[in-house]
Amino acid sequence: MNAAIRQRAAELGFDDCRFTTAAPPASAEKFQHWLAQKNHGEMTWLERNAEKRVEPQKVLAGANSIITLAVSYEIQKRKAESGKRNTGVIARYAQFTDYHEMLGERLKSLTQFVNQLGGAETRSLWYVDTGPLLERDFAQRAGLGFVGKHTNVISRKLGNWIFLAEILTTLELAPDAPEKNHCGNCTRCLAACPTNAIIAPFQLDARKCIAYLTIELKGAIPVELRPAIGNRIYGCDDCLAVCPWNKFAREGNLMKPHVRADLQSPDLIEMLQLDAASFKARFAGTPMLRTKRRGLLRNICVALGNVGDKSALPVLEKSAHDPEALIAEHARWAMEQIVARG
Repeated sequence: MNAAIRQRAAELGFDDCRFTTAAPPASAEKFQHWLAQKNHGEMTWLERNAEKRVEPQKVLAGANSIITLAVSYEIQKRKAESGKRNTGVIARYAQFTDYHEMLGERLKSLTQFVNQLGGAETRSLWYVDTGPLLERDFAQRAGLGFVGKHTNVISRKLGNWIFLAEILTTLELAPDAPEKNHCGNCTRCLAACPTNAIIAPFQLDARKCIAYLTIELKGAIPVELRPAIGNRIYGCDDCLAVCPWNKFAREGNLMKPHVRADLQSPDLIEMLQLDAASFKARFAGTPMLRTKRRGLLRNICVALGNVGDKSALPVLEKSAHDPEALIAEHARWAMEQIVARG
């Protein structure tokens, strides 16, 4: 059955497919300690479903196996970064049509295939980083990759530019051998983190992570962390980009046709002028809708405060009177930074 599932997964566009049991992850205690230390910040859903995350049987009663899948979002011929001063940076994964949609429709097809293989009694659930599973731990146990010191999964054949997905099933499948850690003495990811959010190897304080600050955090970005954000307006790739295992990264066919070239070097001044309707139109079908207009414009103000020139002042002045108090406060901060630079 494993071979048939792997073949079908490849036909659907998945770049890797591995299998493990539905036994609880060995890292359950570390996850619970991480929560107790409040390193998850405002991501309260991690606490609400913590019991499920460490016990797959509470997600799907009778589960026997987890099928772990990877899709590469590496694009080898990327548009050169713009040298313009008032441009922003968006994390690579968000420069595509929303991966939840791209992977979801294919996962649904693969899940149907799995259920047909297993027969009428087989039950399965699929997830694209939305389910209560410690997916990185299961990916490592399935041999798909290993959790690096930056806490992301690294595949020895795909690098770390990968999306993860899972199918939890009652079908009993032969497990693959787990992957070992291959970080060695490398600490490039720790050194690269702009905010020192990777507080130790394999330990992330999400409250300091730029991905958290620009996406998950709903309120004001702490003033002391704003300068380190630079011109990043949605996520951060620094720890991923320096990983030496990326020399093995290869393009995946699934995501390549869905790249959004307009999101590779966005004009910050232009984007700061988006109203609610134009925001929705601009980012429809992308992960960036998650931040809502108030969150993205908050981030853009911070970026302009860090890298913008005086040409940004008129639009920042307008934003300083935005009905959204969150945007207005960050716009005023940005203006102060630009004026101070002269």
